[in-house]
Amino acid sequence: MSVLLELDRVSRSFKGLRAIDNVSLKINTREVVGLIGPNGAGKTTLVNLVTGMYPATAGRVRFNGQDITRLAPNRIAGLGIARTFQVVQPFPQMSVGDNIAAGALFAGGAGSLAAARQRARELAQQVAIGDLFDQPAETLTLARRKRLELAKSLAMSPKILFLDEVNAGLNPAEIDDALKLISKISQSGITVVVIEHLMKVVLSISTRLVVLHHGQLIADGLPREVVRDGRVAEAYLGKRYVEASGGAPA
Repeated sequence: MSVLLELDRVSRSFKGLRAIDNVSLKINTREVVGLIGPNGAGKTTLVNLVTGMYPATAGRVRFNGQDITRLAPNRIAGLGIARTFQVVQPFPQMSVGDNIAAGALFAGGAGSLAAARQRARELAQQVAIGDLFDQPAETLTLARRKRLELAKSLAMSPKILFLDEVNAGLNPAEIDDALKLISKISQSGITVVVIEHLMKVVLSISTRLVVLHHGQLIADGLPREVVRDGRVAEAYLGKRYVEASGGAPA
């Protein structure tokens, strides 16, 4: 595996509040990285820095060796970085197919509208919403909108895909289906970063865990090692709980 994405002492402040604090991180090709942390830890902000939604206050972001710290979001997407959003917002009156085709046409390298729509059909089938291809996106259930969001991101032909809370609001059966999809995406060669609150979910698919707390990187390593880290237990469960239980969970 080679380094695909590198953050070098990256920080981001908002009106004096440091949301991301001197984070250095490397993500390799073909990894499935779980990015976890309590609410407000800075997980989504970190993704926003990588994808160009916010510029870093300090530090550098490199992708495939190229400095992308100050690039516009559309240029970053064109290099092969895609993401889903925690709040799913498709173009409601456009069809499922046209929502997906837009990603293929404007960021996925499709050479024509016909090629974009063909790619959209393939992806709609891949995420199991092919029968809804011509339906308005506003008619979809939450679970199917999540699948649409995933297809839109895949249409951009990413090398790395950030999945921000893709399981939020889903029932256990829907979560199982989503995990199977994520596994297939990883097996296709795409590097995946999963931003997630559900520990059971992230542990079931991640080859590595990265933990943020108050904007700082507090743990990075194999899942079985990270979950035994006292700092991680304290961040999730609280200092009193950890002291009462005699340390990190076994």
